Amino acid sequence: MEGTRPMVLSSLSRSPHGSGSRLPHAERRLAERYAELVRLAYLVLPASLGRHRRVLAAHSLVQRSLPAATPAVPAPRSPGADPDRSLRLAVVRGALAQCRRPRLWPEGVRPPLLLVPRLPVVFGLRLAPRSGGAEEMALGQALSDLSAPARAAFVLLRVEGLTADHARGVLEASGVADARVAVREAARLDASLGAAAAAVLTSDEFDACTPRARPTDLVRRGRRVRLAALSVLAGVLTAGGLAAVTHSAPDTPDVRKPRSADLIRVGPGAWADTSRVDFTAWPARGDRVRDRALLDRALAVWADPPSGTRVDRTPGTPADPPPRAPRLLYAGSVGGHAVVVFHDGQRLVRYGESGTGERLALARADDADVTTAAAVVLEERGGAVRYLLAPWVAESSVRDLVRPHAPARPLQVARDGVTAPVPRWTGVGCGHRPALQLRSSQAIAEHHAFLLADLGGLTPAHLTYTPLPGHGSPPARQPREATGPAALLAWGQAGCDLDSAGGSGVRAVNAWDFAEQDLPDGGGHAVWTCARADTWQGPGDITVSLREPGRKAQVVTRVRSTAACGRFGRHVVARTHWKSPRGHWYVLAAGSRAVTSLTLAGEVRATRSGHTLAVRAPKDASTEVRAGLASGGRLPEVGSAPSGGTRP
Repeated sequence: MEGTRPMVLSSLSRSPHGSGSRLPHAERRLAERYAELVRLAYLVLPASLGRHRRVLAAHSLVQRSLPAATPAVPAPRSPGADPDRSLRLAVVRGALAQCRRPRLWPEGVRPPLLLVPRLPVVFGLRLAPRSGGAEEMALGQALSDLSAPARAAFVLLRVEGLTADHARGVLEASGVADARVAVREAARLDASLGAAAAAVLTSDEFDACTPRARPTDLVRRGRRVRLAALSVLAGVLTAGGLAAVTHSAPDTPDVRKPRSADLIRVGPGAWADTSRVDFTAWPARGDRVRDRALLDRALAVWADPPSGTRVDRTPGTPADPPPRAPRLLYAGSVGGHAVVVFHDGQRLVRYGESGTGERLALARADDADVTTAAAVVLEERGGAVRYLLAPWVAESSVRDLVRPHAPARPLQVARDGVTAPVPRWTGVGCGHRPALQLRSSQAIAEHHAFLLADLGGLTPAHLTYTPLPGHGSPPARQPREATGPAALLAWGQAGCDLDSAGGSGVRAVNAWDFAEQDLPDGGGHAVWTCARADTWQGPGDITVSLREPGRKAQVVTRVRSTAACGRFGRHVVARTHWKSPRGHWYVLAAGSRAVTSLTLAGEVRATRSGHTLAVRAPKDASTEVRAGLASGGRLPEVGSAPSGGTRP
């Protein structure tokens, strides 16, 4: 599909209203800008459509934009006029229309525009843009969190290069009621992302003109054809009886539920022969993978949990039954209880049986990788956890985060990948913080050791570390594995604060040492750390702390659902009150590497060059700090209203 150009019907080249001279111009501009217009449509369309439907919808919108655009194309163009405005407007208007649900239309049912098939139509293939990296994934999530008009405004500003006034005009012409609010919302996201977002938006992740093609499930497709033929025959033979039944019964389609015979099972060595190393490469393991009765019970409970079943769901995880036959990862007896684990491509589902009844746990697992798909929690009992490890895990051990100098202890793992019980986090205050230290097989390109911590989810969270500037930190400030001495020391002081991230579907936590400071009155040397907990949904919560030698980290602030301390929030400044060894109270402040000056306002005022500040102030003095950046911008302290977060 790469390099293709749109085909426009020749019958459109003439207009009964005298626009024949206008259409060739619009057709040429459509052909010249086809790829850019498709990218515009793809980015504005809602992510809920799925990548395949977004690709087709984007091409359909652009190809249908020509008739809508031609009346607005002027014959004599004035200097400085925008030759693409009408095409762009038609694409944006069509994309926003597909984001809206018609008034009184039932929620959960696709609107008519999405039900009517339009060219292009693809059968037997699934199309999707090429997969990107973590930056593309994070930006895609940030865009999906915006409202449709704000998303359109952001794309018009960043990709199309329009001014705010021009973007607002396009939105108003597209029927957006409050275009100013949408542009302001887009500008806020644009300010938090920085200039790097433009390059990310033009990457293959968002290019619907060079998609990758994959077949649908060929076995199920053949089965459906045969079933459809049999259904038609049965329908002809029993039409009268069916009519009588459907006259008195609800009009609900009878969707065949998956059975154990339909489950997808991957071979034991598949993970070593694929570039996609995640849950899709897990083989079916356990001593009951052939127990059809158990598997059918698990699938039935998932599809329709009976009364009394305990259902646990991480935030943002749909509880829908499997849309197709899921992948079987495990079925066996753990601690005398039956446990089954499925993966449907987007979610992990764990079914368990015990003396107290049946239990179902669902969690998102989309876009997992070597580390985040390395372990699944199989059983939680008696203050301990048993994990099922990925087949590519070659070495496994347990280390206590709050004892960074203590060596890791080997962890016993059975042949089917089930670990011995690992103690849960215990103790008053800090206590013990056990974490898995795993090493991937040499067959994996990313052969390395990494840490996983149980935060109460179905999968443990991946712990990473970003060192101080000038302490070996790469130029792009990318997180690294938290297994080195500096990383273990940072997590040794900050590990206790992981409790605040538990139970929220955390995917990974990165501890970023963003500044260091010599404390006044002989207080020693301190390090400022921002620990960001990213969830499978996308939003992240942060905890900023001040680490002093030999002491537990002092929590400065916590902020929920913020871009700070992440890939799209690379600048940060924080402030706290601190008591010196001599009993004097100070206001301390520090900023990340791009901060060049700090200004303290409120009951105490001061200005300092550099990225740290220490000023004598009463214990309860009301103050706030703002930072000056090397780029000339101003940055409020993390947790203040402009940052979009809230203090606890």
